[in-house]
Amino acid sequence: MNDQGVSNAKSPDYKLWAKDGFFILMGIFSAAFGLESFLFPNRFIDGGATGISLLVAEVTDMPLPLLIVLVNLPFVFLAYKVIGKAFAIKTTIAILGLALVLTTVSFPEVTQDKLLVAVFGGFFLGAGIGLSVRGGSVLDGTEVLAIFLSRKLGTTIGDIIILINVLVFLAAAYLLSIETALYSMLTYLAASKTLDFVIEGIEEYTGVTIISDHSDEIRRMIINTLGRGVTIYPAKGGYGRNGFHNEYDVLFTVITRLEIRKLNIEISKIDAKAFVVMSKINDTRGGMIKKRAI
Repeated sequence: MNDQGVSNAKSPDYKLWAKDGFFILMGIFSAAFGLESFLFPNRFIDGGATGISLLVAEVTDMPLPLLIVLVNLPFVFLAYKVIGKAFAIKTTIAILGLALVLTTVSFPEVTQDKLLVAVFGGFFLGAGIGLSVRGGSVLDGTEVLAIFLSRKLGTTIGDIIILINVLVFLAAAYLLSIETALYSMLTYLAASKTLDFVIEGIEEYTGVTIISDHSDEIRRMIINTLGRGVTIYPAKGGYGRNGFHNEYDVLFTVITRLEIRKLNIEISKIDAKAFVVMSKINDTRGGMIKKRAI
């Protein structure tokens, strides 16, 4: 009976993989549509790795699909080191899928109106990146780099992302034109706001409070599976008509937004009825935010 339970616990969740695959596929086509139908024909760029790929494609003869793969390769390696193997594999599949769709699928140019190109190009690109995040991957590896550098340099993730994008848009102003750079900044703003909307406004770091009858199992999962530190608060329940106040442990941990989905899945495996509260955190210092070497 125990062997059967272990076998079921380790069996792959095909429904989960199918759901992830659907989000990643939708993200690929949304991003490809934004790039081919709005941004690339009108020489607009975005921020991050996608913006670098678009910029290099504009000033050289290299094809955009190849550049997207090449520019994101270092970020895939960082994703493996910083976040995990499964995330890196899904990210590789997503990026290769985007390059394949850009190569094989022909999208029509929708408009040449600069404002519409900036807003809707950013919208579809941001939606694509956001959908890929919901599928457990990314189409733009800049955020992975920002997480890595923030741990090494002690700066915030937001500061790193802003610095990267400032450099990208300065290069666009020099190599293309100031007007193109300004419209591209508008594209970036539209993309970033759409991305936040698609993944429900999750910030860089998220504080998670967990109340469960299986708190010790969840504690071990957070430490061993996610490589995160946990703070334990002894508490009493404040409910019950007859004065019944049960005692339990409250768990608190801090994770990055790319790990929220994985944490929710692991908690559901242990206790589907666990009470979980998440709160936005701008940044953290110290503690076990970085994965432990196992």
